[in-house]
Amino acid sequence: MSKLIVKPEQVPGPEGTLLTVTPESAGWEYVGFEVVRLLEGQTLARETGGLEVCLVLLSGKADVSTRHEQWKGIGQRMSVFEKTPPFSVYVPNEDQYSIRALTALEIAVCTAPGEGNHKARLIGPDQVGVEIRGYGNIERQVHNILPEQEPADSLLVVEVFTPNGHWSSYPPHKHDRDALPEESLLEETYYFRVQPEQGFAIQRVYTDDRSLDETLVVKDGQAVLVPKGYHPVSAPPGYDVYYLNVMAGPNRIWKFNNDSEHAWIMTKPNV
Repeated sequence: MSKLIVKPEQVPGPEGTLLTVTPESAGWEYVGFEVVRLLEGQTLARETGGLEVCLVLLSGKADVSTRHEQWKGIGQRMSVFEKTPPFSVYVPNEDQYSIRALTALEIAVCTAPGEGNHKARLIGPDQVGVEIRGYGNIERQVHNILPEQEPADSLLVVEVFTPNGHWSSYPPHKHDRDALPEESLLEETYYFRVQPEQGFAIQRVYTDDRSLDETLVVKDGQAVLVPKGYHPVSAPPGYDVYYLNVMAGPNRIWKFNNDSEHAWIMTKPNV
């Protein structure tokens, strides 16, 4: 299996952890990512240390508190494939959070270096920007959970729904050079869910010089590391694909470049 694919554990760890990516395990500097699954009544409590955190309720309901704030009974969707925007909680570095599951709960723990510039806050569904991006079989639904226009120190968080037979993160684009204003350097994780769950997604990760050139078969519940290069995704016929993206780098701005060989695809044909 490719080193870019991170598989979930068969049985959750002591804190309910199913999948973990750290800067050390990924071989990069900024992005951390976890998926935690709790049963009703179970809790998770942690200090944030030097990291800011975005807790994304993928499915289920919970009480969430930080050192100075608390939110009761948040969460509404029971599956990501309901395609409604999620509840999320932003927690700054040098804080703490506690999560109590009110139902079966799957939560994404997205982390990156924090600088203490922002307070803990709830990001409700009405604060998530929803857009339809692309056209034809590159059309997909995007939920901007923590875009660059909203306050954070490092994190960018977005989720994407790719209908079966469609492509997303397309045309192929990259953000692996610290060369603003043309392009920003952002590490990225993709966390995949597939419906029906026996299906798969296809993701290609490649660079211009092809020093990295992999085509990945990604199963439900797996994550993909994108340290550099272009990274398009395909949802095979019959299988809808969801993914949650976490990005961070030296500058909190998303400036990308499309693969010049395929950029023409963004010119909608006259019909």
